Amino acid sequence: MTETILQQLRQTETTHNIRVLYACESGSRAWGFASTDSDYDVRFIYTRPEENYLSMVDKPDFIELPVDKELDINGWDIRKALRLFLTSNPPLYEWLQSPVVYACNQAFTEELKVLMPAYYSLRAGAHHYLSMTRKMVDLQLSGQHVRIKKYFYALRTALAACWIVQKQALPPMQFGDLRTLVADLSWQKQVDQLLEIKNRSDEKTMIEAVPLLDQWLASAIEEGTGKATVLPAEKQDHKNLDILFRKWIRHHDF
Repeated sequence: MTETILQQLRQTETTHNIRVLYACESGSRAWGFASTDSDYDVRFIYTRPEENYLSMVDKPDFIELPVDKELDINGWDIRKALRLFLTSNPPLYEWLQSPVVYACNQAFTEELKVLMPAYYSLRAGAHHYLSMTRKMVDLQLSGQHVRIKKYFYALRTALAACWIVQKQALPPMQFGDLRTLVADLSWQKQVDQLLEIKNRSDEKTMIEAVPLLDQWLASAIEEGTGKATVLPAEKQDHKNLDILFRKWIRHHDF
């Protein structure tokens, strides 16, 4: 599949006259709890020739390839990506930490990663992950039987919020790193059991609700909501990102 993904990225560069600066896995395969039939969620950042950014007509800032059952590929123009970076867009900050990288301009990526701690709003990040957890619990985990993958979606975002609140730092992307926050051995054992089931199951597998995890999620939401409002929410200016943007739209020959 990796070679297929690389071929798709190369073809996209040619078709759209762009250069891919960074491409990674963004979904369950990167989070660390893929099912047997999990698709590949590839996300990328690209740049166009400089004159494209000096036109009276704006070019599209998003490229989406046709989706099939196995592969979902889309990307953001560098200007769109940097604007979202400025507003602490959590998915983008996750992409830059992905353990599965398909393409990477090392210099560009390192320049952006250096800025991550200063530009990431802890308050905005915590509220984002808490909101996602709350929606998942209310809409997907309220019945007697639930899809197992929804538990992991909710646990991951709840843990990310807990990480921000407790460590006052950008949370890691991978579930294995996030779960180290929890010292409760019963919780860890239950999660291990669910991981074993998920690793050999498909995306639609249903299980009975797990009271221990339901209670933990409710507690995490309540505690996190109370503490998130007092987290720092510093706003950085756009000067460093302007410099980075101007550099990288001029950096490649097309």
